[in-house]
Amino acid sequence: MGCALSGPGVNTGSRNAPEANESGSGTDTGTGSRLKSEPLPLSEAQKDLIRESWKILHEDIARVGIIMFIRLFETHPECKDVFFMFREIDDLQELKMSKELQAHGLRVMSFIEKSVARLSQEDKLEQIAFELGRSHCRYSAPPKYYEYVGVQFISAVKPIVKENWTQEVEESWKSLFSYLTAVMKRGYHEEERKNGVNKTNYGTQVPPVWPGGVGAVHNNV
Repeated sequence: MGCALSGPGVNTGSRNAPEANESGSGTDTGTGSRLKSEPLPLSEAQKDLIRESWKILHEDIARVGIIMFIRLFETHPECKDVFFMFREIDDLQELKMSKELQAHGLRVMSFIEKSVARLSQEDKLEQIAFELGRSHCRYSAPPKYYEYVGVQFISAVKPIVKENWTQEVEESWKSLFSYLTAVMKRGYHEEERKNGVNKTNYGTQVPPVWPGGVGAVHNNV
């Protein structure tokens, strides 16, 4: 589990993430590989539900980020092993006060915000998720953890959205996270196939953003 955003924008190593090409035959990742054009399983009505609920919770993104990770570590304590800066901290109250955790949570929320902003630009949405998966491979953050983040995000935002949270809203967010997870896994395995996992990075560097990055949430990509 790493952070998709380890700084302003998506962490793509030393390269800038290219835009999708105009041919319609897929997106060039800048590494010689092309995306497979994963269809986004959301109707226009579902996209609107996600956008509207995001507007409500946007002011609480810092709190949501912390709650999300605290619950993640409570339900899946093995996830802490991926974050070298947290693995020795057993006291959850101490974790809540951690500036590193706050920054990490903001990076994840920044990635989610970028995803919401690209719901009508599916090629760009796929690109940032694919690159996030690639960066997770470089930081040895295995795919088995990715799906946990969506579950904890939904759990954290329900009390904030309150009566505006409906079953339709929940299903829409679940579909978005399912899509992002699937594309990230493809990115991870593509990077693994091309280069293999660099084991020397494990536990020695800050992970990429999903499940962690520090950057302003309003950065544009």
